[in-house]
Amino acid sequence: MTPKPMSTQRISFLSRILNTLVPPRCAICGRRLTVGEKVICGRCNLRLPRTYYEKNPYDNPMCKLFWGRFHVEKCSALFFYYPHTKSTNVIKQMKYYNHPEYGFQLGVLIATQFMTVGFFDGITAVMPLPLARNRERKRGYNQSREIARGICSIVGLPMIDKAVSRSKYLDTQTHKSRQERAENVEHAFSLVNPDAFRGQHVLIIDDVATTGATITACAREIEKAGDVKISVVTAGLAGQS
Repeated sequence: MTPKPMSTQRISFLSRILNTLVPPRCAICGRRLTVGEKVICGRCNLRLPRTYYEKNPYDNPMCKLFWGRFHVEKCSALFFYYPHTKSTNVIKQMKYYNHPEYGFQLGVLIATQFMTVGFFDGITAVMPLPLARNRERKRGYNQSREIARGICSIVGLPMIDKAVSRSKYLDTQTHKSRQERAENVEHAFSLVNPDAFRGQHVLIIDDVATTGATITACAREIEKAGDVKISVVTAGLAGQS
């Protein structure tokens, strides 16, 4: 006999009990969250080093990462990712400490903020940057897909998934130069379903943009489909400490 799934009310009730026993804490400062706060407390939210590039999405420093590398339309990141600062905790917790829900809430935050200036106007679909299969299996989720899910839940755009594959997990990009990063991911992606992109204005979603090499490699593969526009949004944009 197939077990019946728990109702939404039941799950909500259990969540409230769990939150009482183990109160959720801010992913940045660790302070206990109050009613209505999700993942990041109000104080840390106000202190996030926001880029506000969504207000000038066609010509900003993030866009310039991609100029001459592929034809990019709009670009923005929610905040600057400065190494060794508290604001990076939410990204680290999301990626390395089994908190996919942080990605979803970052996506909600991005969508809610960017919608106020019409950033999503003209965009027809969202695509999370793929993870290599073995990497996603080990982590249990793709953090970029979780961010994309959060965005889609607010904006209502469809998600294109599995239309580009990532061939394998390559060496870490952390300590590589821009040229080394580009070479490291040059053949990392493969276009699986070109029909999914034709006639679309696709928004690529990633967690953090550093040199832009990984996003560029993916975008160039998407461009092979033809008749496609590409924009980019990330939660973080790497800055200098």
